[in-house]
Amino acid sequence: MEEVVIVGGGIAGLATVVALKKVGVRALVLERSEGLRATGSALSLFPNAWHALDALGASDKLTSLYTPFSKGYVTDMKTKAIQEVRYSACKGSGGEQRTVHRKMPLEVLAEELPPNTIRFSSKLTSIETQVEQGSSICILALEDGTVIKSKVVIGCDGVHSRIAHWLGLGAPVDSGRSAIRGVAVYPRGHGFNHEVQQFVDVSKRAGFIPLNDKEVYWFFACKAPPKGADMGGDPNLLLREVADNLAKDFPSVYLDIVGHSDLSTLTWAPLMFRYPWDVMLGNLTRANVTVAGDAMHPMTPDLGQGGCLALEDAVVLDRHIRNSVSKRGEIETRHVGFALESYVRERRWRAATLITASFLSGWVQQDGSSWWMKFLRDVVFYKFLLGRAVSASRYDCGKLC
Repeated sequence: MEEVVIVGGGIAGLATVVALKKVGVRALVLERSEGLRATGSALSLFPNAWHALDALGASDKLTSLYTPFSKGYVTDMKTKAIQEVRYSACKGSGGEQRTVHRKMPLEVLAEELPPNTIRFSSKLTSIETQVEQGSSICILALEDGTVIKSKVVIGCDGVHSRIAHWLGLGAPVDSGRSAIRGVAVYPRGHGFNHEVQQFVDVSKRAGFIPLNDKEVYWFFACKAPPKGADMGGDPNLLLREVADNLAKDFPSVYLDIVGHSDLSTLTWAPLMFRYPWDVMLGNLTRANVTVAGDAMHPMTPDLGQGGCLALEDAVVLDRHIRNSVSKRGEIETRHVGFALESYVRERRWRAATLITASFLSGWVQQDGSSWWMKFLRDVVFYKFLLGRAVSASRYDCGKLC
């Protein structure tokens, strides 16, 4: 019998198990891949993420490796107009924005865990619940025939979550856009300022930000799936499609960055999200089972909040569960159901709001070239709404206790 089983070893899963460890609760992580899973090449962490990492005791190792950025520029490819965007925040840990290699937070969190906490190559095939001695127990079956019992199950298994499906949540939907991402490498240094650069055209949006002195993260988002996407995301085809077709009219500096890409970092993915009303009204917990991270609130990446919210989830979830933990570090099943319901109530509204804000951010920046869309984008969004959306990234999820 396990106290807690976490399905999925991504950023939400590892952050949750680290949080539980700090209050003395043993948890087992079931990860389907053979090693740490990090889909994508880089991840932007805003102040809300750093507040959560501070609470987990995992921020210092990352802040020492990555330089914060404080401003960026958005260039309209039709008019050549440039908007400056400031990411104002207080100085110091938890008050800045950084873009990091996507695998680094996973490695930092994994270092905090005892050996054998993560069971790799563990593919979940079924989940059911039964009542034992008056308490609800979860039974998980794995592909290799293993059967595991647990008092609590937390689904952190990503966008296409089996746990979310079991809870009855609707499947994530395609936003109609897709994104190609990669990391460019300049062995002798790239010489760029540490600023976010974005380029917006009709149905297209691209950008880049330095990760360090020699590496630059870049992305390209568009409506139509790029050539190569139907061939398993062949990196050579994806690179040629961006450089020779999709971004051929974009600035030479952007094309130079694309040309310096490390092919092993190139990924393509459709941009998926869960309808916000599914999060607000859907069943996010049942019978001592709940979800966190992308399993709860998949969203488009336009505000860079997916990973940040996952870290928040871990801290908030642990804060509620700790009230159901005995002095011996055991989950008291008669209380944990109420704790999970309290966690869900706290997270519903914020998750649904940011799903909506992220979708609208992408829509207004990429859809259409009519005068009213330009007005919405250049006057309403960049001058007034973007600052308010960014302010949501300064949210503090609190401490573990």
